[in-house]
Amino acid sequence: MAQPNHDPTAAAGDVLGAYLRSQATAFLRGLRQYGPSAASGADTAESGVAARTLRGAARRISGSLATFRVVTESSWADGLRTELVWLSSTLADEHAYAARLARLMDALHRLSGSPVLPAPRGADGALTVGSARAGALLDRRLTLARTRAHSATLQALGSSRFHAVADAVAVLASEVPLDAVAARGRVGEVLVPLAAAAETRLSAAVSTLPPVGGCEAAPSPYDADQDGPWHEVRRLLRVHRYAQEVLGEDVTRPAAAGEALDRHRDAAEAAAAATSAARTPRIAPATAYALGVLHADQRHEVEAARADFQRLWLREPTAAARR
Repeated sequence: MAQPNHDPTAAAGDVLGAYLRSQATAFLRGLRQYGPSAASGADTAESGVAARTLRGAARRISGSLATFRVVTESSWADGLRTELVWLSSTLADEHAYAARLARLMDALHRLSGSPVLPAPRGADGALTVGSARAGALLDRRLTLARTRAHSATLQALGSSRFHAVADAVAVLASEVPLDAVAARGRVGEVLVPLAAAAETRLSAAVSTLPPVGGCEAAPSPYDADQDGPWHEVRRLLRVHRYAQEVLGEDVTRPAAAGEALDRHRDAAEAAAAATSAARTPRIAPATAYALGVLHADQRHEVEAARADFQRLWLREPTAAARR
C-alpha cells in the first residue's frame, strides 16, 4: 500500500484523533443547522446540506472506529459506532423516500414523453394513460412513507438516546479515548496495516461480484437477488474511503466509484418500489403496465451503474493488487 501523506513516523493516535475530532466538529455543525429545520418540517436546500453533513460525519466516525478500533478504547468505540449507525440510518430514511419519489416521477415523465399529470380521456398508448395513475399511486405511497420517516426522525431527535449520542460526539470533538499502547505506535506500523486490511476486504468482495451484462454468464438485470453483494461492496468501499481520508490519501477514485454504487442502490430501490406498487389490489391494467415499464427502466439503470463501477474501479489495479 502506498505510504500515507501523513508522516509515517507520526503517532497513530495523533493522526486518528485529529481526524475524529474534525468529524465530530462537522457532526455538531450539521446538527445545529439541521435540528431546527427538521423540527419545523422545512424542506430547503440548507436543511438538505445540513442533513448530508450530519450523516456524512456520523458515517465517517463510525467507519473509522470500525477500521481503527484497536487504536481506541474498544468498548467506547463499539458503543458509539452502534449508536451512530442507528442515527445515520434514521436520518437517511426521510431523504431516501423523497429522492426515490423524484427519481420515479422523472423516469415516468421520460418514459411517457409527457409530464406525470392526469391523462385526458381517450389518450393513446397504455403507457401514457397508465403513467398518470402510476405516478399518483407512487406519490401516495412514498409520501406516506416519507411522512412516517419524518415522524420517526422527530421522535429520534427528541429521545434520550439521541441526546446521549450528541453528548458523546461533543466530548469526542475535544478528546478522543485512545488505547494507551496502540496510539503511541507509528502511523506506518499501525494505521497503514489496518487500512490495508479494509482494502483487502473490499477487494475480496469485488472479486466475487456477479458478472455484468455482455457476458453469457451474466445474470439478468431483473434479478434483484443479485443486488446484495453490490450493496455490500458499496458499504466496504465507503469504509475503505474513510480509512484513506484518515491517512491523507487521495480519495478521488473511490469517491467516483462510490457514486456509481449510490446510483446502483437508488435504482434498485426505485425498481423495488415500482414492483411493490404494482402489487396494489385492483389497480387498472394500464397502471400495472406503466409500473412494469418503470421497473424495467430502473433495473436497466442498475445494470448501467454496475458497469460504471467496474469501469471506474477496475481501470487500474488496486493498491492491494500492486503489492
